[in-house]
Amino acid sequence: MSHDVVEVVLRAVCVLAAFLVLPLVVGQTEHKVMAHMQGRLGPMYPGGFHGWAQLVADGVKFAQKEDIVPIAADKRVFRLAPALGIVAYLLALAVIPLDAHVFGANVDDGLIWAIAVTGIGTVGTLMAGWSSGNKYALIGAMRSAAQLLSYELPLILSCASFAIAAGSLSLVGIAHAWTPWWLLWQLPGAIVFLVAATAELQRVPFDAPVADSEVVMGPYTEYTGLRFAFFLLAEYAGIVVMSLLLAVLYLGGWTGPFDGYLGWLWTLLKGFLFALIIIWMRVSWPRLREDQLQRVAWLGLVPLALLQLAITAVGVVLTA
Repeated sequence: MSHDVVEVVLRAVCVLAAFLVLPLVVGQTEHKVMAHMQGRLGPMYPGGFHGWAQLVADGVKFAQKEDIVPIAADKRVFRLAPALGIVAYLLALAVIPLDAHVFGANVDDGLIWAIAVTGIGTVGTLMAGWSSGNKYALIGAMRSAAQLLSYELPLILSCASFAIAAGSLSLVGIAHAWTPWWLLWQLPGAIVFLVAATAELQRVPFDAPVADSEVVMGPYTEYTGLRFAFFLLAEYAGIVVMSLLLAVLYLGGWTGPFDGYLGWLWTLLKGFLFALIIIWMRVSWPRLREDQLQRVAWLGLVPLALLQLAITAVGVVLTA
């Protein structure tokens, strides 16, 4: 076996291992952080130390549940939908660098690749709602489609600002072009990206597609067992992908003290910071109505993203 083949296999194994571990870490962190913010203990017994094995216990529980496919469902699409989100976020994680030399795949247009495949992940939600043969699932899927169309635009515009500022579509190139001045210069774009990414992940306060008090569980109403667990895994994987992506774009990724040796650690810590913010948003804000959700996108984020593009253009011209 050639050296190149061995390297590709090792990179694939490392990406898969990170994909399986990091979402569980974020999920467990959410359990404990939400508990402390709400003045309660949270999971304490599984694993013995502060309930560290709670998500493992949840996985075993889901594996034991019966896999039910409704009679009225489009069975092929119904079974395929949960896998689509997982695969999409796995492909996105593969191009996000943890260091200048630590990545699954060095893609020249890595930013475009990451944004494109994460958008595909949302299609899995649409497939789930349409194929379930359930009116609540269909309503949730339509809400999800409207949300995707609304928040994809500001997300792309904010990414365009980072790419213009760096003069590159490569995630490694953008991280190399980062300077501390970006903390102020690109702040509006970072805010737009964080809010739009939270909405694309259908997290609180943008969880109208899965509002349990209105549409049961939206597109996931008919899912049980491991297929439902896959949707949960995709949600946490999405948090990991979006947080690491924003860490590279806005905070310079591996830039920090001793970045020649600890660069990958800086990227993970910066990404973990954004993951905590997403968790904090869930604890702190109530669910937005559908009209409020659309208003935030079109009257708030899109104008702010366009303003960021104008600021970036002026900055690039002045520093040229």
